[in-house]
Amino acid sequence: MKLIDRQYLATPFYGARKIAAWLKSQGQMVNRKRVRRLMRIMGLKAIYRRPRTSNPAVGHKIYPYLLGGMKITRPNQVWAADITYIPMARGFLYLVAIIDWYSRYVLSWKLSNTLDADFCVKALEEALEKGKPEIFNTDQGSQFTGEAFTGLLKQHGIRISMDGKGSYNDNLFIERLWRSVKYEEVYLKAYQDGREARIGLGNYFRFYNTERPHQTHCYRTPAEVYTTIQVEATNGGMVKSLPPDPLRIAGPGLNIAPILS
Repeated sequence: MKLIDRQYLATPFYGARKIAAWLKSQGQMVNRKRVRRLMRIMGLKAIYRRPRTSNPAVGHKIYPYLLGGMKITRPNQVWAADITYIPMARGFLYLVAIIDWYSRYVLSWKLSNTLDADFCVKALEEALEKGKPEIFNTDQGSQFTGEAFTGLLKQHGIRISMDGKGSYNDNLFIERLWRSVKYEEVYLKAYQDGREARIGLGNYFRFYNTERPHQTHCYRTPAEVYTTIQVEATNGGMVKSLPPDPLRIAGPGLNIAPILS
């Protein structure tokens, strides 16, 4: 219970599953049921929020949704991007992130005090330095439908996919990322200004990519999954990959609310 309490103070967003995984990494032979019972005794409970949707945009060319019925089985098959707002003590900022759909690896992120497309294009340029997806999925926001963003995707031969109106399920994985970012970082820190927000989010995304275990990937980190199961190397050559695990296929069947500890 002392170990659980110490870890919970550092990561209050861990539920029984992640606490059990962390204890095992520390050499403790313990299962989830015992951890759940001890956390109930201690009055500890993980923090979560419900996902929220994005507003559609008008005025630019809308591309069709390409992911219906598709099974996502490898990194760099589908990337996704979205924007959310980051509250501060005074005012707020906008945050854009680009994520690899299969591994949940955050390829790049940028903050801005306006909703101009520039910070989204810069995030895309940074992400493309790490690889290239077959399909790039976004909502219908003007930042993603503008020529600056879609033109860069076309220039790299990437197929463009956009969500249907009124449904967050199409982009559920990045919505889950926002839930994690806000409850595991933003709401706990209450940033005073943009500088503090950039430092805090930078530290969080490093933690999310390289330390935070994901149940979907057998408690491996997004960085481990992205770097060890890649099929297409950044130079365009093919590299040896592991066969896809049917238990970790990211498809429409995962578009349901997760069971939370």
